[in-house]
Amino acid sequence: MKKIKFRNTVNLAEPKFGSRVIYKTDQFFGAANKILNSQKPIFKEGVYDNHGKWMDGWETKRKRKNGHDFLIIKLGRPGKIYNVDIDTSFFSGNQPAQASLQACFLKKNPTKNTNWKTILKKKRLGPDQNHNFKIKNHSTFNFVKLNIFPDGGVARLRLNGKVDLEKINLKGKNVNLSSILNGSTIVGCNNEHFGKAENVLSPGVGVNMGDGWETRRSRGKNFDWIIIKFGMPGIIKKLEIDTHHFKGNYPDSLTVQSALIPNKVKSKKILGSSKKWKLLLGKTKLKPHKKHSFKNKTSNKNKVNCLRINIFPDGGISRIRAFGKVVK
Repeated sequence: MKKIKFRNTVNLAEPKFGSRVIYKTDQFFGAANKILNSQKPIFKEGVYDNHGKWMDGWETKRKRKNGHDFLIIKLGRPGKIYNVDIDTSFFSGNQPAQASLQACFLKKNPTKNTNWKTILKKKRLGPDQNHNFKIKNHSTFNFVKLNIFPDGGVARLRLNGKVDLEKINLKGKNVNLSSILNGSTIVGCNNEHFGKAENVLSPGVGVNMGDGWETRRSRGKNFDWIIIKFGMPGIIKKLEIDTHHFKGNYPDSLTVQSALIPNKVKSKKILGSSKKWKLLLGKTKLKPHKKHSFKNKTSNKNKVNCLRINIFPDGGISRIRAFGKVVK
């Protein structure tokens, strides 16, 4: 069995948040918006366009004067950045020599006079690889500037962190508590062979099976599970389990457990206690390609911030939505 992966952050640069590139110095060989693509980079052998070799990433032309290239990203949700991944997959010989990151928090778009804070000093980049760097500045930002020296191509930029909910003020509102837009994250899951666990937190309806969480065929008496932590605690009124696009590979049934866990508790301890959490939804049969709605029949006074979804024996779920009221 694969080792369980723990995480409690999201990629703030995801287009699902509404994050987008608002400025770039150049994008001659590859469009700047490709750098935010949530899918893994790919390589197309022998494919060329009017500008040269097709590459799955942002790539500028060779600079023939002083200076360097950069782009500016507006984050769809303000947040704190803990780790960055500068991915040069398939850029070999045309990757930048170095890169740095700057950030700021503004109510309007940056200008030439903006005072940027450097959150990652110049770092050397190698060809065709992921470069992971810890960020020590945990201020809240909503604009990020990627500088590349002097030019070249970057496949993806991932800004792993957490949404700053104080900036969007959800207290007392009725929202989808499990939405990535409202600060929810995946604590962990036991398997995501075909589809990433984070997909169940995405807004809207899944595009296809790849836009959901799907486990491998278990071939045994095991069952699969996923743990979600809300951005803020809430009282759940309605739960939606969406199996859209999963027609021959949806789970046969599921159970849902819930708990209120202090923010300081680490992921491993959350997992350890999760088997004993209160049952929010007993074992229930699921159907293919369908949105299943369940009213919360437990005490309406129970506020929770964590869900554990157990699927039997395996399969795929497109979205998990927990509608309710945000409370302190």
